[in-house]
Amino acid sequence: MTTSQEDASETREASDAKSDPEALVEAFCVDVARVEDEIHKRIVGQDDTLRGVLTCLLAGGHALLEGVPGLGKTLMVRTLADVLDLRFNRIQFTPDLMPADIVGTNVLTEAVDGAHRVEFREGPVFANVVLADEVNRATPKTQSALLEVMQEHSVTVSGRTRKMDEPYLVLATQNPLEMEGTYPLPEAQLDRFLLKLQVGFPTREELHGILERTTGAMTDDIHAVLGAPRILEMRGVVREVAVARHVRDYAIRLLTATHPDHPSAPDEVRRFVRFGASPRGAQACLLAARVRCLLAQRFAVATEDLREVMKAALRHRLILNFEGEAEGVAPDDLLAAVIEAVPERAD
Repeated sequence: MTTSQEDASETREASDAKSDPEALVEAFCVDVARVEDEIHKRIVGQDDTLRGVLTCLLAGGHALLEGVPGLGKTLMVRTLADVLDLRFNRIQFTPDLMPADIVGTNVLTEAVDGAHRVEFREGPVFANVVLADEVNRATPKTQSALLEVMQEHSVTVSGRTRKMDEPYLVLATQNPLEMEGTYPLPEAQLDRFLLKLQVGFPTREELHGILERTTGAMTDDIHAVLGAPRILEMRGVVREVAVARHVRDYAIRLLTATHPDHPSAPDEVRRFVRFGASPRGAQACLLAARVRCLLAQRFAVATEDLREVMKAALRHRLILNFEGEAEGVAPDDLLAAVIEAVPERAD
């Protein structure tokens, strides 16, 4: 077979795959499995957290990781960037960090001929994968500098807008224990995160694996298994997943039941919630459910997909009232009450 014939054959195979939902789903699952297997060469456990991070990447959103220090959040994000062959930057948020320190600024430079010109020096947000470490330690002014780049994937400095390279993913971390001297993220910024992922403590067996890998001679080389073009293709597949009207209606009813003034809200929500989730919450539920659906080797979202992703998609979008804050009510418990109260199909 000649080279031109081989190229034509590959083109026909790619075209057939794009028109065949089963082939799309199979290729999607295979690539995600390759990424997870490669990351697990370096990361022990944290399967749910890793799956949540990949869900945000494939859905085109961002993730907020909450957990105590030492659980491998930074290592996971750095490894993810290596496996996907993406540019990575880490920003350590501190109270003295300024907006220009993260987005960049114009500086006056002198050329070899003595002429002066103004040029833009990019900040660390100019990468494919950005880790905003301990984001709640920076001032609100600096935190707000992330809003535009997270929502619009662009930065505007001195009236000029500069676009980020795609894919673009912001992963922010915060420590839930040491809250003294921190600046809680405002609701507007929390709403920009597709999912809030709670990084749990490893099990006993996982700790054995961690100690063996980090204190012994065992080393595993990490190889890039995907690239930016394939990730963008996979994002396109996510958007093509079918969502029936009754499934979309179920997502809407779940969302409205988080509002204390809505007739469908359960008693727990009426008592402890001041404001429910925004429409972005329903968008996050559907996008995350689409990814979960594909990874379950289906091409149509089911109501079970929505229930599985709802807590991660909405836990950071509920605003508790004074009584809820005083009693330490967990948003996950309120969302569990919502799931219990809302039927799959409307009457």
